[in-house]
Amino acid sequence: MTGGGDAPGLNAAICGLGRRLMEADCELIGFADGWRGLLEDETRDIESWDFQHLLVHGGTMLGSSSAYPYRDPDVQVPKVLATIERHRLDALVTIGGEGTLGAADRLFRDHQVPVVGVPKTIDNDLDATDFTFGFWSAVEVATRAMDDLRSTAESHSRVMVVECMGRHAGWITAYSGIAAGAEGILVPERAAHIEALCERLAQVRNSGRRHAIVAVAEGTQVFEGGQSLSSTQIDEWGNPIIGGVGELVAGKVRDLLGWDSRSVVLGHLQRAGKPLAFDRMFALRLGARAARLVLTKNFGRMASMQAGSIVDVPLCDAVAERKVLSPDFLDKYESFFLPMGDL
Repeated sequence: MTGGGDAPGLNAAICGLGRRLMEADCELIGFADGWRGLLEDETRDIESWDFQHLLVHGGTMLGSSSAYPYRDPDVQVPKVLATIERHRLDALVTIGGEGTLGAADRLFRDHQVPVVGVPKTIDNDLDATDFTFGFWSAVEVATRAMDDLRSTAESHSRVMVVECMGRHAGWITAYSGIAAGAEGILVPERAAHIEALCERLAQVRNSGRRHAIVAVAEGTQVFEGGQSLSSTQIDEWGNPIIGGVGELVAGKVRDLLGWDSRSVVLGHLQRAGKPLAFDRMFALRLGARAARLVLTKNFGRMASMQAGSIVDVPLCDAVAERKVLSPDFLDKYESFFLPMGDL
């Protein structure tokens, strides 16, 4: 099953997993739309012909959703367990991010469900792996967008504020912003002070530059005069409602600096389209490693990349805490990021 937000490379991971398992004469069952498929026992047949040219396509052949069995564990977890028992599953391979793999880890620890994980999220915020597949494809989309927007920014002497995905972690924004030579990068790991950004942009303008690019992650906390400008609204699951930070920053640049500024929200474009060749190969290799874990009955583990090699790690290590940009990373590229400032 593939859960959570889609990511380029999902079909490649299914391909790597499925080919290896079918070579071992295993029968595969695909559950539709992530955890919803297990909650409602909705399946999709997986035959060998599905793998022909599968890995070149974006999205997921199985579908995905934000369903999560631990939102109502007393009702939903028994449904998942009943589906697993009904199909007499020897293993359940979960391909997803923090939420999907976190639920799989709990099912393994609490109910001994034979799970294997594959790390997927464009946010790259899963621990115990150097990268997650889908991340580099998302970075490429964001980088090319900033490259393209620079020409129109220069033509009209504007600041272009580019809002990237990243609720809690600024990996996409940081990597794409650095690659595109952004004049300012704002990420959730470091509070953004409008005064510091405007000072940075004033220096750019005083140097004779007619334009600037500012990359901002959607979950960035923005401050002015020590006061937070970010939304404090909470959704039905207890998560802060995010979005709109790009327009907020662009408006403040216009008001405080008098420099024409526009915002662009990349949104789901970062998830869309065909995966890069790297993500296709990466996901394929992770899927094959997951198949090996299934065949050796080495459950409660996740395929992973560490130091460039494909290995496997305890699933609990991957979901114990969120992987975010480290202070060392921010210091290493300090010329791109704003100083900490005083709250």
